[in-house]
Amino acid sequence: MKNVWGKTPKGEEVIVTEIKKNGLRAKIMNFGANLLELHVTMPSKDERDIVLGYRDLEQYFDNDPNFGCSVGRHANRIGGAAFDLDGKHYELDKNDGGVNNLHSGFDPLHKRIWDIRQTAEDSVTFGIHSPAGDMGFPGNMDIEVTYRIGDRQDLIIDYKAISDEKTVFNPTNHSYFNLKGAGEGNILDHKVMIHSDLVTYAGADSIPNGDYVEIKDTPMDFATFRVVGGRIEEDYDLLKFAGGYDHNYVLKNTEEYHEASYDHHGKAVYEAAIFTDPWEELFAHVYTDLPGMQLYTGNYISGTELGKESKIYPRRGGICFETQYYPNALNVPSFPQPVIEAGKEYNSRTVYRFGQE
Repeated sequence: MKNVWGKTPKGEEVIVTEIKKNGLRAKIMNFGANLLELHVTMPSKDERDIVLGYRDLEQYFDNDPNFGCSVGRHANRIGGAAFDLDGKHYELDKNDGGVNNLHSGFDPLHKRIWDIRQTAEDSVTFGIHSPAGDMGFPGNMDIEVTYRIGDRQDLIIDYKAISDEKTVFNPTNHSYFNLKGAGEGNILDHKVMIHSDLVTYAGADSIPNGDYVEIKDTPMDFATFRVVGGRIEEDYDLLKFAGGYDHNYVLKNTEEYHEASYDHHGKAVYEAAIFTDPWEELFAHVYTDLPGMQLYTGNYISGTELGKESKIYPRRGGICFETQYYPNALNVPSFPQPVIEAGKEYNSRTVYRFGQE
């Protein structure tokens, strides 16, 4: 189902597409291929919208927190807003503190109109062309993102890209979850488990330098279920630098966590994390084929954001699980690299699966 919501400042039509299946219903718009709503049917048959978003379309044209965004070409930070690839130097927008690049720059893909290329009752595919030099990145690139609701009350997000030059591609979904319902307080009472023993070290500038931090028995440790707010204010350097959790977890991606039913294009998909509301009424599992995941607890939500149903979102009103290549990997050769070869199709999958356990 498609509906016209309004127009961009350039006069382009913003179309919202609804997809649904098996007790899950999502709304996604062609502006940025951004996820607006995600409704889970609870055992009571009531629906619960569990992602943050705005009441009015015009708010998305700014959207400083990046609610629901399909971020690309490169998610997260690149130190110095520059990188070298095959001996060539590339300069990017310095849109993070006037020094670094964050989520690709001032005119990112998640603030542009995408084509609606294919729709079905349970899926929608968006596409966009990003020309060579766009945002400073090499290569003419064609990109698609598909949202599909599967058979297990799961939202499957598939990314596909191809470029005519060797280039960089590191997309993510920047949805903020609140399993109590969007606008129902903060997420400090949520419980989280992450399959990781390490985070990439980042100082006050949030730029990984190539070092890893072993997190066992530290406030960063979510090897077993822990309440998000339990240790978030502790006197620990990584937490103080970021004002809470805003860190890249190095995922284990071992056979123990392999979820073969989500494998695609010859790539294995693994469970990265599980989270739940304080009453354990609703659980969410995160799966990915990528090496890292940014845990972000909405530390910079202003507390004045007017959300859906005119609810004000408080600081830490949502939690993000952004699957990714490690931030600043382009400047740390020892990290897995978000680089794709000319003419070779790239595919990646992230899944959010919901249910009662």
